[in-house]
Order: sequence, then C-alpha cells, then structure tokens
Amino acid sequence: MTKKLELPSVGVVSLGCPKNLVDTEVMLGHLKQDGFALSDPEKARVVIVNTCGFIDAAKEESVNAILREVGRKEAGEVDRVVVAGCMVQKYGRELADEIPEVDHFLGLDELEKAPAAALGLPSLPRFTEKPLATRLYDDRAPRVLTGRKGYAYLKVAEGCNNPCTFCTIPQMRGLQRSRTVASLVAEAQSLEAQGVRELVLISQDTTRYGEDLGLGRTGLVSLVGALLAETSFPWIRFLYAYPKTLDPGLFTLMAREPRFVPYVDMPLQHVSRRILAAMMRRGDAASFRKQFEEVRAIVPDIALRTTFIVGFPGETTGDFLEVREFLEAVRFDNAGVFTYSPEPGSGAEPLGDPVPQEVKEERLAALMQLQQEISLSKNRAKRGKTFEALLEGPSDETEMLLEARLAAQAPEIDGRVLINDVPDGWTPRIGEIVRVTVTEAHPYDLVARVVA
Repeated sequence: MTKKLELPSVGVVSLGCPKNLVDTEVMLGHLKQDGFALSDPEKARVVIVNTCGFIDAAKEESVNAILREVGRKEAGEVDRVVVAGCMVQKYGRELADEIPEVDHFLGLDELEKAPAAALGLPSLPRFTEKPLATRLYDDRAPRVLTGRKGYAYLKVAEGCNNPCTFCTIPQMRGLQRSRTVASLVAEAQSLEAQGVRELVLISQDTTRYGEDLGLGRTGLVSLVGALLAETSFPWIRFLYAYPKTLDPGLFTLMAREPRFVPYVDMPLQHVSRRILAAMMRRGDAASFRKQFEEVRAIVPDIALRTTFIVGFPGETTGDFLEVREFLEAVRFDNAGVFTYSPEPGSGAEPLGDPVPQEVKEERLAALMQLQQEISLSKNRAKRGKTFEALLEGPSDETEMLLEARLAAQAPEIDGRVLINDVPDGWTPRIGEIVRVTVTEAHPYDLVARVVA
C-alpha cells in the first residue's frame, strides 16, 4: 500500500497593491485545490512571500519580509521559504544570488506552480529567468478569498501601456491585456455566490479596459453595464482612472445607476504641465479642474480621490505650489502623496534624484496637512446626516467597536466608519448594508450609530 504524501501547511505574506492580493488569492486557490492546508504564516511550515517592487519603500518592506522568513527558517520555525511577485519578475536574479536561503522564486506567470514550490519538487528549478509577463488568469482559475469584510477585487486586466517615466510596472507586468466580459461576469457571479457584497474592479489602467479587445473607449462602460445586469451586488466601484482615457459615459451611467458607486480615484501625479511632460503624461491644472467640474456636474454627490508625487526631478517651488493651489481649489475628498524615488530602468532614471529628500518630505507634509483640513471639513459636513454603509465587522483595534464604510470610502485606502451605538437586539452581519447616522467627524474616520 502506497503511503499518502503528507502535505505541509502553507501561509502567504501578501504585500503591495490589490492587484497583488488577487495574485495571492489565486496562488492560495491552487494550493487548496491540490490539498494543502492553508494557515496563518506565523503557524505555517511553508511561507510564500508575495512581493511588491513598485517604489523604494515597498521594495524595502518586501526584502525585510523575506529576510524575516529566512530567519525563521534558520530557527527551525519554517521548513521552506518561497518568494513570488513583482520583485521576482524584475529583480529575481539578484534576489536569488543574494538570498540563497530562499527555496524557490516564482514570477508573475507562475502562480500555478505554488504547490510544486511548497513541496520543493526537484522538477521545479529554484530560479529561472523571468521574461516579460504575458499571462492573464480567468474565471476558471481557483481562488481563495483572504478577506471576510464583504468586498472582493475583480482584476479586469493585467499590465499597462502607459509610458510614465517614474514607473516600471510595464517592465514587470507587461503590456495591457484585458479579460473578456463573459469571463469577468462569470467570476463576479462566483464571488457573489460566496457572499461578497461590494465588487471592486481593478487593473493598472482600468479606464482603458477592453481597448485591446476592440471595445474602444467604451469598454469599461460596457463591462459595468453587464455586471449590473447579470449580478446583484449592492455596490460596484472601479479603481483607477487615467485623465486621458476616462470616458464621460461612465459618469452618466453612475448618475443613473445607484448600485454603481459614485466614486472615482484618478491618480494625477502632478498638475504642472512641465513636470507632467517629463513624466510622459498629459494635462495641466486648468484641464484637470475643468474635467472634475464636468464630473461633479453629472454626479453632484461623487467622492473624488487622487494621488500626487512630490520631488520629481526638476520640480521647483513653483511647480509644487501649483499642486498645492490645485488641491485647495478642487477639494478632493481624499488624496495620497508620495515622495519620488528613482526606479532602476525607468525613463526618469537618467534624470537622477536632484530634489533633496528633506525638501520632498516637507512638500509631502504640507500637502497632507492641507488635505487633512479639507477632509475634516467635508467630514464635519456629514455630522447628523444618515448614510448607507457596508458593515465590515469588529474593529481591528477593539471588539467594542464595529467598522463600516460609506460609498465615499474605498476599501483599504480611505477612512472608515467606527460604529459605537447599535439598536438593542440587533445582530451585525459582515457585508450587510446598514443605515448609520454620523455623530463625530475626524480627518479620516467617522463615528456613527446604526439607525434602528
């Protein structure tokens, strides 16, 4: 009688963006499909670190996570360490040479090899050179949801065609390739059957979804229309929008369909025409202001979010003040700010890094202080008003509070609603849409009570 192979428990440390999280969930799906027990990484015998390689801080976090698991392996707490994701795709050879304790390195096109890596099968090389990523998972790929907060991400496309000089994502994830509407609807229906209540559409450039399928600029509108017609999610939102590829028809649909969340995250990165040209991006402060005015005219209650980079090579005080004035004028509901870090192999690498780090930090702090004041003012205007909120469950900080989100708050990146008062006898259910009245306002978060 052949002895059954005993499979080790596997845990995944998932770093980086929601797109990377979907990759993690697909790897977990392959592991579960092959019979592995999925575990918290702290208790697993095999740990997979799914890395991010976008900016210096993310790369440092990824390397620290790898070294931590390698240290646990040397201490006998872990049997095998596998590294996957964007850093492997771009820096895999260096990582393989410098961290010999790692057992296997998996690129972005090798998610299905997670079970073989977890077992350490001799047929799987420790490292192979990673060509430009070309694969695209579909609805047939197994997937295990890692979050139980009522929402899930649906990756509508992979890769990016934009030539932004500060970014090397096309060098890691390849050129844009969109999934079919039928595949996305099928996966969305599967997610809904698992209890997901909010569907978040993501890709690197979601507003260009379907261009490569011949759908032109209306691809995302067609996709959202199909999802609205063939699923019953209370909330559907999309991340992220690019100014030059944004179809105004999206906002017409948003104004007409209450289930299409009135929210847009448009990472502008800058507003100085000169700096944007150096970034290989189009637009300027005037054209962006006009665009947001038109959006608000179509969807008056829309929540707007953006992202800026400060300290790009050549950024002057005047360029920075343009961003500050723009932020003050448009009054976004939320905004993120990052300091520029040169990416090896990027178009901006030859420009060096001439803006001193302390200047970058000062500019970041100034913009974030201004945005905090704007966000606090907008949140204070919500006090005493009642909104629908998606319940995410007990707070991570204390079980005395529940956490929820308004439609104006995207998961993981915006603020939250802390609920400290509920009706007697009411039983909270994760993913439930509840009505809450806001009682306190803070720069990022709101405090509310559930309305009976």
